[in-house]
Amino acid sequence: MAASQFVQNAWYMAAWAQEVPDGGFLARKLLGKPWLLVRSEQGDWAMLADRCPHRFAPLSRGKRVADTIACGYHGLTFGFDGACVFNPFGKDVPSAARVATYALVERYGALWFWPGDPALADPKKIPDFSFIEDARDARDWLVMDVNYELISDNLLDLSHAEFLHTETFGVNGALFEFGVQSVTTDDDGSVWNRWDMPNSRAPEWATAIVGEGVPIDQWLHIRWNAPASLALHIGMARAGSNGADPIMPPMANPHILTPETDTTTHYFFTRGHGEEAATMARKVFLEEDEPMIRAQQQAMAGADFWDLHPVILPSDAAGIRARRRLMQMRRAEADQPTATPAV
Repeated sequence: MAASQFVQNAWYMAAWAQEVPDGGFLARKLLGKPWLLVRSEQGDWAMLADRCPHRFAPLSRGKRVADTIACGYHGLTFGFDGACVFNPFGKDVPSAARVATYALVERYGALWFWPGDPALADPKKIPDFSFIEDARDARDWLVMDVNYELISDNLLDLSHAEFLHTETFGVNGALFEFGVQSVTTDDDGSVWNRWDMPNSRAPEWATAIVGEGVPIDQWLHIRWNAPASLALHIGMARAGSNGADPIMPPMANPHILTPETDTTTHYFFTRGHGEEAATMARKVFLEEDEPMIRAQQQAMAGADFWDLHPVILPSDAAGIRARRRLMQMRRAEADQPTATPAV
């Protein structure tokens, strides 16, 4: 999928708000282009293209002066609305001296941007990740060397944990033996993949809590919102309690994907505090998931997913719905007159 095929009329996550330094800016490549994320002295967020229109030098090589960015090459200075406010070579400012901007909104401790038609950028359409604010987990981020749709496929097919995460998650085949899968789509376009494992065999670590051979109820529920914002809900409870007698606190984790390029992806997630939790997360994502998905991407050799005529299994149902939803969105955008997404 070429970069031009990224869905435009959707909210993407650009960064955790805490990543942007006070009084400074954060430079990040998103959807194949370089951008600056800044917060004004009044607390408003802005997103500017990281390229001066004069000689195309990165503005990130310049400096912030109050609520402006001064280019480090020739000194043209830009306000957070993208307009040039100072030309050191004279009083007149060329009309073309401005940089592109996108709408940028803070929600749930994250910064969300809308690359499409600004008239459609309704913050109410940002997926619900309110559980992030309720949790005390550390907010983390990494780049995976694979396409974001392949990572989304991987997350939506929860059965992959039985094969790729045997060391980290201690899976024991309960999903295949006891699991019941249901896939649904909400009115807002959210796709849910739910695996419920009632009266199932407990993982080894849980037997110390419930007792040897005592069955438990388990569930893995994951929600997808276009383009690739996912929320994973995990729970275990004593069998027959309908979730009312948990053997561990229910977990909810964001897995939010934003393309850096067509073949690399920003992966935003939360984890426990401390180095042990950080090491565990990177083992799961970078040592277990990424090598397999990268090998998959290399084997596809740039071909379109559908052109390869993939064999579809029942466990793929959620991923297929998500892919079809993105296809519908791309087609709808292609049929619309070209809007000006940034000024």
